Amino acid sequence: MPLKTSNKTKVNDSLKGHFLLAMPSLDAGLFAKSITYLIEHGEEGAMGLIINRPLDLAISEVFDQLEIKSSTSLNCIPIMAGGPVQMDQGFVLHRDKVSNWEACIEVSDEILLTTSQDILFSIAEDQGPKETLIALGYAGWSPGQLEEELAKNSWLTMPADSDIIFSTPYDQRFSQAAAQIGVDMNLISSQVGHA
Repeated sequence: MPLKTSNKTKVNDSLKGHFLLAMPSLDAGLFAKSITYLIEHGEEGAMGLIINRPLDLAISEVFDQLEIKSSTSLNCIPIMAGGPVQMDQGFVLHRDKVSNWEACIEVSDEILLTTSQDILFSIAEDQGPKETLIALGYAGWSPGQLEEELAKNSWLTMPADSDIIFSTPYDQRFSQAAAQIGVDMNLISSQVGHA
């Protein structure tokens, strides 16, 4: 008896904890040459953070707006445009397994996501995680939308590497991730086709 296959996402097929690398066909806007870390992916859709699009915003400005006193040495921390949805919502990815913050979830064995402001107070007081990525907004996909985009070759996927998130300069994250899977994105055509 032949096995039945389905194009629907199964829990086992989740890309949670993976990177999405934008293909050259996504050549405009926030997603052009972007690398997105998927926080959630399942039957209800997907959610991720773009990790290589810095905003023209200093962390000191965020702290000022939230009335958080901070050290001036933190101004070098870039704030990423995490995606086009809820650009006023903050997200902090970190590797530190300490999860003393109010809204903290484990995305993978290495990476946690915190959305509560208490982590920002800890960061301002130099008591927060040592390795962080702070983003405003997120990228979201409705049920089946990401699967459709994958079928149209809009994204390459690969298991996430926490060193790319936390140890690689943001302007090198996209090319370094592609290189890990043996792809030179400069050699890929923006024309999409199927054989």
